[in-house]
Amino acid sequence: MRTSVFPSVLFALLAGASVAVSAEAATPPSTSVEQTQAVTTKVNLNTADAPTLQRELSGVGEKKAQAIVDYREANGTFVSVDELLEVKGIGESILERNRDKLSVN
Repeated sequence: MRTSVFPSVLFALLAGASVAVSAEAATPPSTSVEQTQAVTTKVNLNTADAPTLQRELSGVGEKKAQAIVDYREANGTFVSVDELLEVKGIGESILERNRDKLSVN
């Protein structure tokens, strides 16, 4: 009788393990809050300081960031994001790379 119980117990254990593995596979992987939230904060050209512009904008270093602030101080607030092209050192390439990150509100 001993030999007939062992296969039954082994089968029950393996079947239980198989169900547990299947349940884990069906559960979607957990994602962290950082992975699911898109960063939607835009850089406001009318309020951002030079270090913020430098940190947040691609292709904008210390001098270009300061040029943006200087332009704003000399000419008033930006009316549109496209006005950034008036700043010395800022061309179409930099503007297009950063357009989605910029606002003038």
